[in-house]
This record gives sequence, C-alpha cells and structure tokens, in this order.
Amino acid sequence: MSKIIISCAVTGSIHTPSMSPYLPVTPEAIAEQAIGAAEAGAAILHLHARDPVTGQPSAAPEHYMAFLPVINAQTDAVVNLTTGGSAVMTLEQRLAGPLTAAPEMCSLNMGTMNFALYPMLGKRTEWLHDWEEPFLRNSDDLVFKNTPRDIESVLRQMGQERGARFEFECYDLGHLQMLHHFVGRGLIKAPIFIQFVMGVLGGVAAEPEHLAYLKQTADNLFGNDYMFSVLAAGRQQMAMAELGARMGGHVRVGLEDNLYIARGQLAKSNAEQVTMVRNIVEAAGREVATPDEARAMLDLKGKDNVGF
Repeated sequence: MSKIIISCAVTGSIHTPSMSPYLPVTPEAIAEQAIGAAEAGAAILHLHARDPVTGQPSAAPEHYMAFLPVINAQTDAVVNLTTGGSAVMTLEQRLAGPLTAAPEMCSLNMGTMNFALYPMLGKRTEWLHDWEEPFLRNSDDLVFKNTPRDIESVLRQMGQERGARFEFECYDLGHLQMLHHFVGRGLIKAPIFIQFVMGVLGGVAAEPEHLAYLKQTADNLFGNDYMFSVLAAGRQQMAMAELGARMGGHVRVGLEDNLYIARGQLAKSNAEQVTMVRNIVEAAGREVATPDEARAMLDLKGKDNVGF
C-alpha cells in the first residue's frame, strides 16, 4: 500500500470550551497543539480559528493570522483551512480568513445538511461562556448551507484563484454524487482527496458497512483518480481510522472530531491522538507520509506559496 497521510483537526467549531480544558482556543494554544501534532506525525493540519476571549468559532483574518505564521515557521506540515467555519456563519464570513491566508489546502463540505449538536448538552449545567448552551440547544433547528452555487464559489475563489487543493468532506452518499457532478463540469481535477466524515448526527453513521459502501461508490465514480481518508466523530474515532487504514485509505484525528483518548478519559492534546493513531496504522503495516510526501501525493502548491 502507499504511504498513509495523517491529518489532525486541531480545534474545529463544534466542541465548546466548557467540554474540555484541553481544547485549544487562544492562538498560542492552537499553534502549540498544531505544532505538537505535526511533531507526532500529522502531515496535514486542519485548522479553524476561534475568538480568543469567548472561544467562539471565528473566521476573522486577524484570528487566523495570530497563529498561522507561527505554525508555518515551526513546522513543515500542510496547512488545511476550513471553508465550513461554523454552521451559523454565512459563506462570506466563512471565507474571510481563508481568502486572506491562501493556504495549500482547504476543506469543502459537499452539500447542505442538518448539523445536530444538541445531544452534546448531556448533563452539563455549568458553562464558561453564555453562548455555549444556546448554540448547542438550538442546533435542533440548524442547517449547514452549502448549495451548488456555494460550492462553485469556493472552488473558484480558493482553488482557481488561489491555487488551493481540497479535502472534499463527504458526510453521506449524496455528497459523492455532488462531487462527481463538479468533476464532470471540469471544476475539479485529479488527484481528488475525499474525506469520509462519519458519526455526525445529520450524516452517515460510523459503521463499517457504511464505509465499505462509500468506498465502493467512490471507486465506481472516480476510479483511480481519488484517494480517501476516514474520520469518525466521537467514540468510533480510532476503530474507524484503523479500518480505513487497512482498506488503503488515509486517516484524520483531532480534538475537532473527538475530545477523548479512551472511554471517559479526555485527550490532553491533539498530539496524543496523533500518536495513538500512528501506532495503530503502523501496526497495520502502513508507513506514515511526511508533509512533503503528502504534498507530492496531493499535488499541492507548496508552503512557500501561501499568504502567511
């Protein structure tokens, strides 16, 4: 099998600061944890920004620029910025930071979908910030909007105009059909890097049979022109990563996707999860790719051509 790319999603926009003291919120913490994840073996760092005072998800250029230059100076890792931002942002808001930063990679969600986070409320009654509880509770009426017009806009602004390649986030079978549609229109070129996102309420469940069918469908649609990676939100994170690695895919971990390292035990850093998944995939016979090997595999423009 080819070498395996480990991606690490460092903070995301789903978990709130009250859920874990280890979730990085400030630019210093995001940079420190991103650098640690790269040192542990992550070739790609999938990054969101946050307001350092409130911990709320942000896509403001000043919040990104508070940590991106530090990461770029201290690691060789590929920086992959979200274009999803947060489901409560408009497309214009979501793209503000990425447009300024012009990274090597961006994530791109391939469809509009329900994004239900309210089960995370659990039994928690104390919150660090006033926004957290309403944000989660109101997600029972939350739709993440990414229409074909939105997708085309991201492909044009981030891809054609700024040279980024994409992590195409596919949360369900229909997202693969939408991806195929844009390939047919000539707006997406090989190599195609698909991230199967599993376990989010509103998307496909993190089950082996679902992963098998997603891969079969992608094989039928894209042949040899694509690579796939697997992430599972929550407790199936490592089990699905191992399965994906054994199927020949790549893997993604990180505190965006799961706050825990074991049942009832919070992960103390992103690097802890990267180290665990590295041990798992190496035990499965896979060799971990370096950042430059990932760049070659994904045909990236190189870190010297970014805007930070």
